[in-house]
Amino acid sequence: MLLKGQEVHPALLVIDVQNCFMSEGGSYDILGINISDYNRVLPNICSMVSLCRDKGIPIFYMMAVREPSGVDLLTKTHKFLPKPREERIESAPICVKGTWDADIIDSIKKSVDTSSPNVIIKRRDSAFFGTELDKKLCDLKVDTVIICGVDTSICVETSLRDAFNLGYDVVLVSDATASMDAKRYECTLEDVRNFFGLVLDSKSLLKEVGQQVPEKDYYHLYRK
Repeated sequence: MLLKGQEVHPALLVIDVQNCFMSEGGSYDILGINISDYNRVLPNICSMVSLCRDKGIPIFYMMAVREPSGVDLLTKTHKFLPKPREERIESAPICVKGTWDADIIDSIKKSVDTSSPNVIIKRRDSAFFGTELDKKLCDLKVDTVIICGVDTSICVETSLRDAFNLGYDVVLVSDATASMDAKRYECTLEDVRNFFGLVLDSKSLLKEVGQQVPEKDYYHLYRK
């Protein structure tokens, strides 16, 4: 597949598109965090999923999940956790394993088998830390990751930086990601443009990838 005139073998990473962050009644909504920007980009996330499915591009869904016991909370391992994050963690359990809060949102979940190998649970911000994502991408000979989801300046950016340092080319879909803070969102986009890879909007990707022949059918391994 060609992207900007270069031969690439891409995969799509969908980061933390879960009820906790994006749904009314989810933890972020209950905590009073404005989730409107997260929801604003959801149609574009769905468009990216549909495009990649149609073109045989592997899709991996990352899910932030915490144990009911709280054993894996950041407050258990960090002495100098920033106060806003510490307060958010201690105010309410979020993304607890086995709860609706941790589930992928319905508009995405309806086309995903959550028991399939392309749904990957992560315990930290990065999609790569403590997961098998890198191995799965290598097995599929992926060299480029297209990234969408939330939050732009936290889990999305951390995953993107790790992907870059692992040797992947990175593409951030600017209108298929969102942050709690507009300034932090813009800072991430600027950093990606200057230091890490491509920033493209969904229309540009749809135009460039949409007319191409589907990828070799590795996708049967990761059908949903």
